[in-house]
Amino acid sequence: MKGPEDDAGLAGKVAIISGGGAAGDGIGNGRAAAILLARAGAKVLVADLDLKLAERTVEMIKAEGGTAAAHAGDVTREAECKRLVDAAVDHWGRLDFLDNNVGIGSRGSVVEEKPEEYRRVMQVNVETMFLLSKHAIPAMKKTAKGGAIVNISSISALRPRGLTTYTTSKAAVIGLTQAMAVDHGRDNIRVNCICPGPMYTPMVYARGMSEQARAQRTKASVLKTEGTGWDVGHAVRFLLSNHARYITGQVLVVDGGVTLQGPERDSQDH
Repeated sequence: MKGPEDDAGLAGKVAIISGGGAAGDGIGNGRAAAILLARAGAKVLVADLDLKLAERTVEMIKAEGGTAAAHAGDVTREAECKRLVDAAVDHWGRLDFLDNNVGIGSRGSVVEEKPEEYRRVMQVNVETMFLLSKHAIPAMKKTAKGGAIVNISSISALRPRGLTTYTTSKAAVIGLTQAMAVDHGRDNIRVNCICPGPMYTPMVYARGMSEQARAQRTKASVLKTEGTGWDVGHAVRFLLSNHARYITGQVLVVDGGVTLQGPERDSQDH
């Protein structure tokens, strides 16, 4: 006998993916999530600061017969976050899911970091999630079954390695996730967090990466396997689906077991 959990519950639902673009045809975490949700029948609004990157994701979705639209916006600005949520509702009449995927990196200790860079990282990595959720949740509450949100953190929040400001911001994402889960459980809105490990994505290799550094990252996994944006995308799809209907406020580590081993300080070549 089938139960309600046998239906992923994604078909016909509407999702916003922030940071859903990627360079060229590369598969970043956001692009992977957008494609996988569309394959499951969701309608996806792909948002990115660079419209062309979002449009390429939409092209990839439509080439497979999926439904998607591109949206350009700076989600560090509240007005643009509201505009993004309004665009999803205007397109398809509802909003069910949000994947908060925007983030930037930084390096250095509190002594080395510039205050303005610290504020910028906290704004992009944490405040964007606060602002998008602030406007997405009221829209989700209008649907009969509520909704679900996934916030993207990092294993750096769990295992610091010389990226102090980045670690601080990603740890804040976990706290924000858990607080939102408590606040909005009564609205039947689930909020969970993913901590990716060293994924091989366009954002990583665009900075330049030697084959030696890439091999070292792969060896850091107890599986001795390289993680990709698809691994994060599958985790997002699971947490947004009915298969995770009884999961909220949780941190899902997607790292091939990297955090099971002793940390190494980050180096510029990683």
